Amino acid sequence: MTDQTPRPTLLPANSSALERALDIGFGTLLDRIVPPFPELMNPSETPVAFLPYLAADRGVAEWSTDAPEAEKRLTVELAWPTARQAGTRKALENAAKGLQLRPEVRAWYETTPPGEPYSFSVRAFTEQPYSEAIDARLDRRLADAKSERDVLSVSVGLSAFGSHVIGAATFCGELTTVYPVFLEGLETSGEAFMAAALYTVETSTIYPQGA
Repeated sequence: MTDQTPRPTLLPANSSALERALDIGFGTLLDRIVPPFPELMNPSETPVAFLPYLAADRGVAEWSTDAPEAEKRLTVELAWPTARQAGTRKALENAAKGLQLRPEVRAWYETTPPGEPYSFSVRAFTEQPYSEAIDARLDRRLADAKSERDVLSVSVGLSAFGSHVIGAATFCGELTTVYPVFLEGLETSGEAFMAAALYTVETSTIYPQGA
């Protein structure tokens, strides 16, 4: 059964039959298209090809086309929070997190003795390869996130995580003595055979890998 409900239209009352038919036809075609929103505007779900446009829409100033996909999505996701909190500790942390770094930010009043007013120490750790290009990108992002009066000291360290495993192996050794059969009053002659068995014991020492 055909739905007879009139479709909403922006056509004027004096539109022709052809215009009304085209309006209905295009409307039917558009109804078949799945709306891309809100996935298109979601940094974690939008297509990779759309990420640069979404970054531009959110005002991302520092952008690398060669960056990994995960970094691009994280950069876009943190763009608005960083801009809203510019000049704060959170903005500095987000600037580093966008490059997949783990930041530790300390203000001048948190050090012993206290440092110069409005100075911040930014220590970032990474498990990924680090280069001069990434270091320059980090400086640009931190410069955009900090206040004009803030002075930053930045250091980056490489970190690794894992579990220690200790393994050991041992072989048990046994000693067996075989005596000839001796019966009183019985004499025998023939070839003599000798048999021996040997179990070896090995010791393995495992040292942790040095830095």
